[in-house]
Amino acid sequence: MDQNQLVEKIRAHPDYDRVGMILTHNGVVRATSRDGSPVSGVRMEVRRELISQIVESEKKQPGIVEILVEITHKTDLSVGDDIMLIAVAGDFRENVLSCMTRIIDAVKSRVTAKTEYFS
Repeated sequence: MDQNQLVEKIRAHPDYDRVGMILTHNGVVRATSRDGSPVSGVRMEVRRELISQIVESEKKQPGIVEILVEITHKTDLSVGDDIMLIAVAGDFRENVLSCMTRIIDAVKSRVTAKTEYFS
């Protein structure tokens, strides 16, 4: 996964002249769970068939030009490994920021499931 490649794909979009902001998100495996317990890694389950539905729905939102989502193909991940990359391009900051928040929330709640391994 390469964040720069996502940005380059967006720059090649035919409607790139409408873009005023590109926002990227790089989710990685943390060394601690939300409660502060040490984590040595995670096991990932991904329902890839849902990604395109989420992206197509969000592309209909005002000002959004492009959305790209990449999720790791690995099942077992270690601390520091990339989980997902998301890039959202749109006209104005408020449209892009709110879209990114919705995309992250949807992917985390509907597409991916993580099981943490504790140290």
